[in-house]
Amino acid sequence: MFEKPPLRWIDEMRAMLRLAAPLVGANLLQMAVFAVDVVFVARLGPEALAASSLSVSLFGLLIWSMSGLVGAASPLIAAELGSRRHAVREVRRTVRMAGWAGLLAAFVAMGVCLLGGPLMQVTGQDPGVIARAIPFLAVLSLASIPAVIAALLRTVVATLGRPGIGTAITGMAVAVNALGNWMLVFGNLGAPEMGLQGSAISSVITSTAMLIAFMLVIRFDRRLHRYRLLGRWWKPEWKRFADVLRIGLPICGTIIAEAGMFNGAAFVMGRIGEVELAAHTLALQFAAIAFQVPFGVGQAATIRVGLAFGARDSAAIALAGKVATQLGIGFMVISAGIMMAFPGQLLHLYIDPAAPENARMVELALQYMVVAAAFQLFDGAQAVAAGMLRGLQDTRFPMLIAIFGYWVPGVGTALWLGLFTSVGGLGVWIGLLVGLLFVAGLLLWRWSMRARLGLLPAG
Repeated sequence: MFEKPPLRWIDEMRAMLRLAAPLVGANLLQMAVFAVDVVFVARLGPEALAASSLSVSLFGLLIWSMSGLVGAASPLIAAELGSRRHAVREVRRTVRMAGWAGLLAAFVAMGVCLLGGPLMQVTGQDPGVIARAIPFLAVLSLASIPAVIAALLRTVVATLGRPGIGTAITGMAVAVNALGNWMLVFGNLGAPEMGLQGSAISSVITSTAMLIAFMLVIRFDRRLHRYRLLGRWWKPEWKRFADVLRIGLPICGTIIAEAGMFNGAAFVMGRIGEVELAAHTLALQFAAIAFQVPFGVGQAATIRVGLAFGARDSAAIALAGKVATQLGIGFMVISAGIMMAFPGQLLHLYIDPAAPENARMVELALQYMVVAAAFQLFDGAQAVAAGMLRGLQDTRFPMLIAIFGYWVPGVGTALWLGLFTSVGGLGVWIGLLVGLLFVAGLLLWRWSMRARLGLLPAG
């Protein structure tokens, strides 16, 4: 099914692009799924929007980190396909045990959602917002299981050579969520008008629809059906379960460390001032959208490096890493150039830069976008490097790098410059840049030292 990883640069680039393009598309569409909620809930008023935004941010972080846990299936499956030894049986075992881990993780996510009220109280949120967020989160928590398992199946079908399926199903999810919000938030097409709760129910329906769609494709797609991925789901494979946790838990920790730095930056901005926070949010939107490209390239790199790792082909591992790095960083050079050349036009997509009431926010956002353009390069580099190392099933030490880099030089610099100097909000962005610089540099160093560190397969 999978040819031996090619040793020509152009062939590897084509293979990488075939994987990365649909993965990038799916990542962007996943952002759109969450954006749909904002579009509809915003019409219910600022309090409802605040409750929804806080809840979806917490839920999104949980699902993203849990998706990292089940994402351990990708390097394991890729190595099994690369080795060509009993691939069908081994792939099925990996998917089954990753599914078990995903179910446990989803129950943890549900528990955290049910504790959302106390968590919001600790962070000093408005009591009215908390009162509306608690029932919203209780309903939204029901989406945890289908969301995590759907994330696993999306990873699996991409690793098995069908990445476009995930893009198509995520695109369907955008439409389902839009229709669900339209019907349930405002009571259209004979549905009850449920307001904020209707948006939460729509999210549950959307996640469930994605899971069902993946299951149907796996059942009826001829290439995927041969693996019988949904068979014998009750049978334990404890060694494989341990492998999933060994690789997946550090990925989960890495995601939490990075997300924690960015979420922490928002809280620091809030301490500095409301206008600074608004400008920060605007500038971060563009960085978040651009990040989806190297993030998708990193996902593709995990698969390509994993295939070569399973085949014990060090030359192919090196080539896959080289191409992924060139592709990911090359795109970020372009996106950084766009942010530097057309900052006003980008801001115009969200606000009117010429409006007098927006003058201070625009001034700050333009400053932040200069730093964002610089950290684009390091953000892309760390995303791709992390993906390459995951292909070598190396995740524990990269997690330690992420925790150190993001939280010591990164958050430390942001707190110092943001709160204790006159630099203010710009200092917070410099802190983000420093954190990404440290992590990207250390991860790329580890990749370059992979042979000396014993990360390459024997033989």
